[in-house]
Amino acid sequence: MKVVALHNLKGGVGKTSAAVNLAREAQRDGLPVLLWDLDAQGASTWVLGGKGGLGKKVSKLLAGKSPLGEQVQHTHWERFDLLPSDIRLRDLDRLLEEKASGDKHLKRLIEPFSEEYALMILDCPPGLSTLADQLIRAADRILVPTIPSPLSVQAFTRMVEHLDLKKRQRERLAPFFNLVDRRRKLHREWLASAPAALGTPMQSWIPYASDVERMSLACQPLADIVPRSRATLAYRALWRELKNDLELTR
Repeated sequence: MKVVALHNLKGGVGKTSAAVNLAREAQRDGLPVLLWDLDAQGASTWVLGGKGGLGKKVSKLLAGKSPLGEQVQHTHWERFDLLPSDIRLRDLDRLLEEKASGDKHLKRLIEPFSEEYALMILDCPPGLSTLADQLIRAADRILVPTIPSPLSVQAFTRMVEHLDLKKRQRERLAPFFNLVDRRRKLHREWLASAPAALGTPMQSWIPYASDVERMSLACQPLADIVPRSRATLAYRALWRELKNDLELTR
């Protein structure tokens, strides 16, 4: 099983929309997928029609004393399951610090799911935290939605500095441009030549589109609302690039 995390120091950059749409595209491609909504806001859980809240104490679940697998919910789509958010995840960092048995604790929590799923996608809350440190050990790729702006580059740079990554770990970070408005000169310039601080972003990028906002109203991924829209096709291209990068097969 491959593990892909959507993470950024900043909020409001499109982590949830990317997590949901990439998971749906993977499911459309025939892969059994599990999305774990780690953000206390529960946006992914809402869009996928899940029931918010975990049935047992979050502290016990994160400590590994209660099986996480019992909390998995089925979505409307076959082979696409959800580990829902819980408001108590607002204390996620504190819980991880208290319950973690080393920097591979999150990885150990995830491993049992490999028996059933080919892909796990983590929708992560923003910030530099214990979770971010754990992601480096747990995820095969950390996708970083990046709005083309100097502040986004600064946030990415701080993220890299905070994690103090080794070369092979640095390769797991994969920024991609999101909320791109080609009417803006800076956006066009950065698509043509990204700032050196970002390294080599993914080739696929996601346009700014009102269709994305409709997801929270329809409670469905874009593939089910507007299957041929620019945004839908952009997420599909991003998924194919990610799939090839991770050499994912059914």
